[in-house]
Amino acid sequence: MADERSIRCFYMLFCILHIKGILSKFAEQMKEHLQLPIFEELSNLAHEHRVDIYVIGGYVRDRLMNRSFKNDIDILVLGSGIDFAEKVGDHLKTKVSVFRNFGTAMLRYDHIDVEFVGARRESYRKDSRKPIVEDGTLADDQKRRDFTINAMALSLNKNNYGELLDPFNGIKDIQIRTIRTPLDPQETFSDDPLRMMRAIRFATQLKFKIDSATFNAIKAQKERIKIISRERITDELNKIILADKPSIGFNYLFDTGLLPLIFPLMSQLFGVEMINGKGHKDNFYHTLEVLDNIAELSDDLWLRWAAILHDIAKPATKRFDKKVGWTFHGHEDKGARMVPKIFADLKLPLNDKMKFVQKLVLLHLRPIVLAQDIVTDSAVRRLLYEAGDDIDGLMKLCHADVTTKNEYKRKKYRENFELVKQKLKDVEERDQMRNWQPPISGDDIMKAFGIPPGREVGLIKKAIREAILEGDIKNNREEALHFMKQKGKELGLTALHS
Repeated sequence: MADERSIRCFYMLFCILHIKGILSKFAEQMKEHLQLPIFEELSNLAHEHRVDIYVIGGYVRDRLMNRSFKNDIDILVLGSGIDFAEKVGDHLKTKVSVFRNFGTAMLRYDHIDVEFVGARRESYRKDSRKPIVEDGTLADDQKRRDFTINAMALSLNKNNYGELLDPFNGIKDIQIRTIRTPLDPQETFSDDPLRMMRAIRFATQLKFKIDSATFNAIKAQKERIKIISRERITDELNKIILADKPSIGFNYLFDTGLLPLIFPLMSQLFGVEMINGKGHKDNFYHTLEVLDNIAELSDDLWLRWAAILHDIAKPATKRFDKKVGWTFHGHEDKGARMVPKIFADLKLPLNDKMKFVQKLVLLHLRPIVLAQDIVTDSAVRRLLYEAGDDIDGLMKLCHADVTTKNEYKRKKYRENFELVKQKLKDVEERDQMRNWQPPISGDDIMKAFGIPPGREVGLIKKAIREAILEGDIKNNREEALHFMKQKGKELGLTALHS
């Protein structure tokens, strides 16, 4: 019996020492994350001014996950974040930007953006989404954070420098790859509905799952997203789109019911209709597959938007033909015409970015048609003429659009695409059609025949363009001038100079 007690005591002692060893090793690892010179400067100043400060949020999360440092750090101050930031600015002789409405200040040191904020406590009224903000403790501030993985803090204070303060088990959620709120998710999302989008964004970026209580709270509170500005929603949506695998986020948006509220046209792509045993593919999941394919090829946000919108008009153009089954004739043209309104509704830029997306939506079937048929030089010239500098993005989109599960078809399409790409390269090198303008202008035609602007000028210009695109004449001024005189003669015009 005495031996058993001795063994138990020894085992407990061993466990205590082992845990102490783990904690000691963990503490050393935490200190390794504070090797940047700015941390020592901040720690010394905090000690001098008798202020408690902590690194909190994204920097702590990303360091613990061994993710790359994004050159921005959030410093939590027990007291006035602005006052401490100004003291730091004076000491480091660097400019401090103050945002009094938000109670924050920012400075740049050694290529790092450092933001300071005072610890806060928040409470909400039922009739307002704007919180009542008061000074708070570290615990108060950690409670108001959006997710457990963003609520962890590293102490910069001399008495416990490098200690991880993790009251909501954020490190465990990192280990099990889970997004969870520190407090009741129903209240969290009701108080600040944008956090529903942020939950999905973090799950997408980090490839985490959203825990069931948090997921159900998003479903329950989804209607609250309507009080958030379109700009803030689209900002989160763009971050989801820019993730390595955007479909994770869009599946969460659809499954929680948020997508029909923030982007109804996309949710309308969902579903398969059957008539006489014939069905079409689910265009929602096809679009997600194309988007993921594009994400593997490019990190261009607007190319990814083109992937999202390339089939957006299919619900509006869907028809059933008894002979051929389901058709979506003209969806590329209608989709291109829908792009400006979609961009306006989502508060996306109505500039060259929108025009790029619109062009790719309009042309996205053209290389596929080429790949399925005999690739003629004239068809390639027309595609180069219409796509211009966007031809490379268009070819990436079309490559991504091949999602058939039939291996034979997939292989055939991909091989044909390689032939089209080679043909594009050959024609471009020979005929220089990218961003091409015909070698004869309207002014040239008017001077040649001594005529004013009018119908004949337009007819001759169009005829020259078509002749070059068809390969009837070469893309040079000499052959174009000769063709112009012939065409003018057909129209009853006489050249002033032979």
